[in-house]
Amino acid sequence: MRRFILDLLENWVVAPERKPLLLRGARQVGKTFVLRELGRTAFSGRTHLVDFEQRPDLAPLFESDLIPKRIVAELEVALGSHIAPGRDLLILDEIQACPRALVALKYFAEQLPELHVAAAGSLLEFALADRRYSFPVGQVQPAHLFPMSFPEYLAAMGNDAALEVVAAPRELSTVAHGALMEQVRLYCRIGGMPAAVAAYRSHGGSLLAAERVQAAILTTYRADFAKYRPRVDPRCLDTVLGSVSRTVGRQTIYTRLAPDFTGPTIKAAFDALEAAGVVRRIRAVSTTALPLAAAASARRFKPLFLDVGLLQQVAGLTADVGLERGGLLDSFAGAVTEQFVGQELLTHTDPQLTPKLYYWSRAAPSSQAEVDYLVAGGGRAHAVEVRNARVGGMQSMRVLLSEQPSLAPGYVLSAEPYAVDERRGVVRLPLYCVGALPQMFGGATSGAGPRAGA
Repeated sequence: MRRFILDLLENWVVAPERKPLLLRGARQVGKTFVLRELGRTAFSGRTHLVDFEQRPDLAPLFESDLIPKRIVAELEVALGSHIAPGRDLLILDEIQACPRALVALKYFAEQLPELHVAAAGSLLEFALADRRYSFPVGQVQPAHLFPMSFPEYLAAMGNDAALEVVAAPRELSTVAHGALMEQVRLYCRIGGMPAAVAAYRSHGGSLLAAERVQAAILTTYRADFAKYRPRVDPRCLDTVLGSVSRTVGRQTIYTRLAPDFTGPTIKAAFDALEAAGVVRRIRAVSTTALPLAAAASARRFKPLFLDVGLLQQVAGLTADVGLERGGLLDSFAGAVTEQFVGQELLTHTDPQLTPKLYYWSRAAPSSQAEVDYLVAGGGRAHAVEVRNARVGGMQSMRVLLSEQPSLAPGYVLSAEPYAVDERRGVVRLPLYCVGALPQMFGGATSGAGPRAGA
């Protein structure tokens, strides 16, 4: 299964002023696979993997000085393999288990730039909470990896013809539109965790096989809760995890997520889950002026889950629920569709930037106007609305566009076919075309989509 971020990473390999790569993302989104695949396809030599969770005995190599040549020489002895700068790839995996190795990336950048070093980590924020260690700011090339996007899922299923359609929105026949919407429904059930997609494919389209993988992943996440101590109450973490699955797409406050715990305890739990990449805050803004972060509310937010398949697993939806035609848009109070769109928007942003999403909420007293997502691209903000039923009133979008006509066109995603509604100032997109939005915004990014001609 080719991950589109490999295009970006292949550019990193040949960059003249290259720094060590730091690939970040939640557990089991495919970081190790991506780096191994990069080593296989982009290097003439060998790939050397140092997994600090599986090989904690290698951590002492970073405990004294951080001189790269000395570290590499001793790694060669420990691994029984010569490491050739310029030909080989050195992967420092699960680097959060050896924070001194994270600090060492700075010295690899300064003293041994000819060696390709790629690090990956899932719980870096928890390692960096120890003030003895400092993040090598400006000395690494950051990249963020998310679950497989809908186009990556299509590619994994061998549906290359659909890739071209979802990348360039246009009018389609009823048959083609219906077939693509069926693929969206399947993807929303399977999700984008690579192991779940692989299980579904290798077991002949078995949703049960995908669900078993999802359950195992969630077990792994819950096992990680112990690593958050003493910072967070693991009981509160589990409660918040379940509550987020029921509140995706709805504005909330911390106390609603775990009523039996105090506000600070709940916030600490949510912060920990967000640091681990399992959940994310979509913050409210009342203005569309850039940068959106400057006006983001510190208190009003909507939660988003890591993956739409895991979301439904946590919520207890089984393989026989929600796959009938129309069921995706009617079940689970719209959380599935809003999760799908938010997840795709994050996945299709520039992997080199820290991805953030916002939503617009009118600041006027007693106002209920709210547009699901605001996304920066091409030097301005863009409004994105998710419709759970037929495109109808779009009252909040109309309010926003009437107050700020320069924001037009707005983008409305639903199960309806592609159409341009000039009278209302909106572009109606079917859900399967959400990945095309960054390019429509004027902010297409390397690594966010399929290789040209693929």
